[in-house]
Amino acid sequence: MTDLATLAELGGSLVAIGGAAYARHAYPAAYWSTVGLPLSVARLLASYSSTMDACGLTVEPSRWRALAVRATTRREVRPVPPRRGIIRPTTTGLRMRLRLAPGQEPADVAASAERLRHAWGVHVVHVRDIKPGVVELRLVGFDVLRKVRMPRRLNGGPLQVPVALREDATAFVRDYRTVPHELVLGATLSGKSMYLRNLLTALAAQPVVLVGIDCKRGVELAPFGPRLSALATDPDQAAELLPALVKEMEDRYDLIKARQGIAPGTPEELITSDIWGLPEDERPAPIVLFIDEVAELFLVATRKEEERRDEMVTQLIRLAQLGRAAGIYLEVCGQRFGAELGKGATMLRAQLTGRVCHRVNDEASAKMALGDIAPEAVLAACAIAPELPGLAVVGDTSGGWSRIRTPYLSLADAAATCRATADLAPDVPALDPFRPYVPPMPVEASGPVATARPVTE
Repeated sequence: MTDLATLAELGGSLVAIGGAAYARHAYPAAYWSTVGLPLSVARLLASYSSTMDACGLTVEPSRWRALAVRATTRREVRPVPPRRGIIRPTTTGLRMRLRLAPGQEPADVAASAERLRHAWGVHVVHVRDIKPGVVELRLVGFDVLRKVRMPRRLNGGPLQVPVALREDATAFVRDYRTVPHELVLGATLSGKSMYLRNLLTALAAQPVVLVGIDCKRGVELAPFGPRLSALATDPDQAAELLPALVKEMEDRYDLIKARQGIAPGTPEELITSDIWGLPEDERPAPIVLFIDEVAELFLVATRKEEERRDEMVTQLIRLAQLGRAAGIYLEVCGQRFGAELGKGATMLRAQLTGRVCHRVNDEASAKMALGDIAPEAVLAACAIAPELPGLAVVGDTSGGWSRIRTPYLSLADAAATCRATADLAPDVPALDPFRPYVPPMPVEASGPVATARPVTE
């Protein structure tokens, strides 16, 4: 009987271990909430001082503290770690604030993030500067990019749309007011189209003018036609659409100049240098221009096409340089975007502040996107595996970068959203000639259709 009881207990233990291993792989969020979080908190509390000492984040105590320790305990005075705040559990990890000792900086803690990850048994540790002398440790318990689930609370606003999930389990928000223009690079099947689909669908719910240039005969952007105010599906149409956008930009500058020319003594809040300072009833709607496969606008075969290419590139550069104040923003997508495309390519790329690099086929392509703003992010972009479509490295001209992944959105759902929000498209008369044709939806019969009986002899 004793042997049978021992075997039963052993079998129960093996089943529990196997169930925990399966849950960790199949349901990482549930595993973290039930098993991973208590274990990590226990490790953190038990080894906090020793871990900080091993990472070189401890400092000598103050003179008064050393005297108090010697007087009360007569123990050896040991270095003290940064003061730890309250541990706040989350659905994906936990957060904790540290008060740095005099002489320490956030970079010291960030350099030890990999050691902290192994010591406390979490997937990754991120360090964020809160205020002088205080940093926040964001511990992520599992790989949140393997199966993307956007946070329940998403902070958005006008021209601010959450489009992907960061590796620290926060939402990546595309903010056009802060980063007006963006370059999105990625090889075939890297998830570039999914990123564009999520971004366009999120903007469709706002009163924003959406304009598309898709030289692949519109196969990428045509399904969103009901919400688009203009669409060009080949270079010839793009050569006609871009001058119309430049003319719209010039008209908006004339509107801003008219507001600036008001009489002396006008309050300062009524004097503006961009459309966002105009009164709401006078402010034109912002325009977001999506360009899919920008290389198709640069490739030429004849002398006549070369002249057309030079004109389009010049107009794109003007929109990138001057469009922000007029409320015109660019979202440029492609597989490669370098000097080999021709004159004006690098000048246009320099105007694109935001950079999103999906999986690319060579290191040179990653350097085109990230090499001039965050060189250390190039290696991260080259390490993206083909079986993780939608995973990308995002950066901007501030030098910061992080990994993101776009959630899956089917083309049918995206097209349905654009049809449902078609009435939100602002009216821009200058773009009416380029509005895409949208065939009417077929009307389904509500009941059985009556048919004539066959004539019999």
